[in-house]
Amino acid sequence: MKERNIALCVILSIITCGIYGIYWFIVLTDDAVQASSGKEYNTSGGTAFLLTLITCGIYGIYWYYKMGKSIYSAQIDRGLNATDNSVLYLVLGLFGFGIVSDCLLQNELNKLSKNG
Repeated sequence: MKERNIALCVILSIITCGIYGIYWFIVLTDDAVQASSGKEYNTSGGTAFLLTLITCGIYGIYWYYKMGKSIYSAQIDRGLNATDNSVLYLVLGLFGFGIVSDCLLQNELNKLSKNG
């Protein structure tokens, strides 16, 4: 897992009109799957993105929930103080604040990468 600068990811997503956001979505997925060893969710980032496109974003809402579960599972496995924020990510994504969920997910992944 690579630690990513959240502000830079948001800025690049805006500057590139969402193209970097697609890349970020894919690597967020791959990093979360790697962190949880695929226990909670084992779909690749490319597949998740394709499913989101095919379902006109509906799969993306489900994706937020599963990413939260994957990160929670990874935190538990590492013995960290864990909070299950899956529903928060889902609700933020549902109401159009997906970028906030992406930032929160990346923050949790950054913490996991620091702790091994």
